Amino acid sequence: MPDSPTDGKRSPSALDETTPLLAVSGAGPTLQPNEEVGVDTNGHLPGIAEQNGNQASSQHKHEEDKPLPTSQIFLLCYARLVEPAAFFCIFPFVNQMIRDTGDIDERDVGFYSGLIESMFSFTQMLVMVFWGKAADKFGRKPVLCYSLFGVTIATAIFGLSQTIWQMILFRCIAGFFAGTVVTVRTMITENSTAKTQARAFSFFSFSGNLGIFFGPLIGGGLARPAKEYPSVFGSIQFFKEYPYALPTFVTGAISLSAAIVSTLFIRETLGAKEDPNAKKESPMSTWEILKYPGVGVVLYIFGHQSLLGLAYTAIIPVFWFEPVYLGGFGFSPRWISIFLALAGFSQSLWLLLVFPPLQHRFGTGGVLRACSIAWPFFMLVYPICNLLLKHDLMVAFWIVAITSLMLGSGVAMSYTATQLAINDISPSPATLGTLNALALALASGIRAVTPAAFSSLYATGVKYQILGGEFIWVIVIIIAIALAIGVRFLPAKAEGKIMKNDDEPS
Repeated sequence: MPDSPTDGKRSPSALDETTPLLAVSGAGPTLQPNEEVGVDTNGHLPGIAEQNGNQASSQHKHEEDKPLPTSQIFLLCYARLVEPAAFFCIFPFVNQMIRDTGDIDERDVGFYSGLIESMFSFTQMLVMVFWGKAADKFGRKPVLCYSLFGVTIATAIFGLSQTIWQMILFRCIAGFFAGTVVTVRTMITENSTAKTQARAFSFFSFSGNLGIFFGPLIGGGLARPAKEYPSVFGSIQFFKEYPYALPTFVTGAISLSAAIVSTLFIRETLGAKEDPNAKKESPMSTWEILKYPGVGVVLYIFGHQSLLGLAYTAIIPVFWFEPVYLGGFGFSPRWISIFLALAGFSQSLWLLLVFPPLQHRFGTGGVLRACSIAWPFFMLVYPICNLLLKHDLMVAFWIVAITSLMLGSGVAMSYTATQLAINDISPSPATLGTLNALALALASGIRAVTPAAFSSLYATGVKYQILGGEFIWVIVIIIAIALAIGVRFLPAKAEGKIMKNDDEPS
């Protein structure tokens, strides 16, 4: 007979019978023969429970304290810059390329240019969830590599287009291989911890900015090489027949190098953080993920943030170009380039230097709320600057315009913050790819329609001089205020507070 619990002792055989899972699963400490374990008067085993708790806590702390695998993050960031570079590389020459076909009326060039640019994002929206589910089922790395090879081919052959319909087709093919965007975000998440993900995604955002910077630079600098650089390319007949092949070939080569490097050196992350003793659950459907507590709110905030940012991006270049008397800044292309470069440089500093410590101190929610409050004031500065120009207050204009651009670029931190919120609200690591795909499908849909919609709204305000040509800023400020209200409903799980211990946020 086993000893009575009230005796304060229990035999090893009784322990195995009462707590078989501890012995079989390896979840608890192993008992040596003849080892006695103390129990309380109720027959509980506080010693084992406490050891289990301490062991789990120690293991969790060990996971959270893991350093960021910088080599993997660097390789993923290199893969990350491919998508924006491929998207933006055609912008400098696509209008001239459409004209060169000779099949399009001059007045329709803008329409087809917008259509070609939008089809990339529209196609991404249609296939994004497919790639996310494939990444959750088959692995992140295969989806990433296949997508990079696909983008390589589709981007390269775009420059060989001879008709408008070939341009649309090749642009859709490039958009189809959207798995790059989904998997890089997911793999960076799975290569980081709660303590290091802010730093990891600051690098992620910075690499995206590099893609946005280098894409147009390659497209504008290498288009029509036989004409622009006759001493080097003038004798090459191929570049006379295909004047836009060089920039797309170069962009494709960058994508190819990323595909090869990813295939050789990037490690698979699916399942890397899963507990081997955890019970395997059946995969969640897309609808189940959407219904999961907090997911809908975070996706709404992500979409609202995307709408605001894309609206600003569509408006600002034409606003800077518009004459002062019509409500703009009257900048030359040179000054527009300078201000774009200044904005990009400022955003990079905010993301690399300010965001990580700020997120560590105040959490993801704190950064989001601060940015949402700053957005309306950042937008309000532009009509104020126009008033300064109209009253010839040039010194005040340059001080306010440059200072506000550098400080206001800090709102770009909200993009990275919303990504962290998506990571934190995910039902499980196994659904992270699908959830990211849902978010990016939403963003791609918004990107497909927002530029044309807000450019039209801006043109209408200028044409009829509604509020002195500043009508568009009223719309954008209202959208920004609505974002500030929406962020107030951020779920607690997505607040991103880093814990010092089990119950004390840092």
